[in-house]
Amino acid sequence: MAIKSYNSDLLSAPADLPENSANRLTTEHISVCICTYKRPQLLNRLLQDLARQETDGLFTYSIVVVDNDKLSSAEAVALEFCNSSSISLTYCVVPEQNISMTRNKAIESSRGDFVAFIDDDEFPVQRWLVNLYSARKQYGVDGVLGPVKRHFDVTPPKWVLDSNFYDRKTYPTGTRVNYKEGRTGNVLLKRSIFEDIVPAFRPEFRGGEDTDFFTRSTKKGYKFVWCDEAIAYETVPPIRWNKKFLLRRALLRGATTLNYPDFGFKEIAKSAIAVPLYTLGLPFALMLGQHKFMELLVKLCDHLGKLLAVLRINPIKEHYITE
Repeated sequence: MAIKSYNSDLLSAPADLPENSANRLTTEHISVCICTYKRPQLLNRLLQDLARQETDGLFTYSIVVVDNDKLSSAEAVALEFCNSSSISLTYCVVPEQNISMTRNKAIESSRGDFVAFIDDDEFPVQRWLVNLYSARKQYGVDGVLGPVKRHFDVTPPKWVLDSNFYDRKTYPTGTRVNYKEGRTGNVLLKRSIFEDIVPAFRPEFRGGEDTDFFTRSTKKGYKFVWCDEAIAYETVPPIRWNKKFLLRRALLRGATTLNYPDFGFKEIAKSAIAVPLYTLGLPFALMLGQHKFMELLVKLCDHLGKLLAVLRINPIKEHYITE
């Protein structure tokens, strides 16, 4: 696997820490990891917000950007950031399109005591890292997850606003997070976990690799909690409220569940019952509004994707659904 990389040489000391500080040897460090694919404008917004993160002097941080585009479409953004910011940034390319390999490369390229993951289409509040870090210390756990709330730069159709698309569950701070809720869109993890869970993200997954990681981590006794103040916003561009996009992504999401360790006859039976029932329910859902119709249709495609995958039928060839 060819890897292309460089490091910002603007700052030899970790961010937010004076070169000669006596605390340099003891202050904990966070590597903020971003896996990106053909989203240079969104990546730029994320990097600008990461540069403004508050630390309260509790830790230092740096950034790792791993580009999963063989054409290195994120390189110019990363270079511009390195030339204008005092935050240390590492950039590398994983040309083979595979999100698990990309996440693993991010971990390999990280340094310090903790690894934070945030998606390239997200941007955090100014105290995002402080809140994650403080919650982990307060509750004495191995990782902390935060909420990802939807954000529209362009006002979407009413049926999108009325739907639950891109709305995710939230919990009170300190709530124990189970493996089914585990994801890497907004999380801080102890680096030592990755020395025990190898590989952290399994390359055979085309999606859901983060759920698989949290499943294996939880079974080994690692504990994770929620921090409701560590907010990140997910930019939802117009392409993502395209109905074809939503349905294709649901089919891919359903197909990937076959790799989960608890997938078996029970899941197959559930989908076999759900597909005809949801199909019959579509006309009634439409009477309740277009948003209800689409919500049900997406659920149907989730289950249909599972059944097709069991039959070795792959309706979605791409690794990522981006358009």
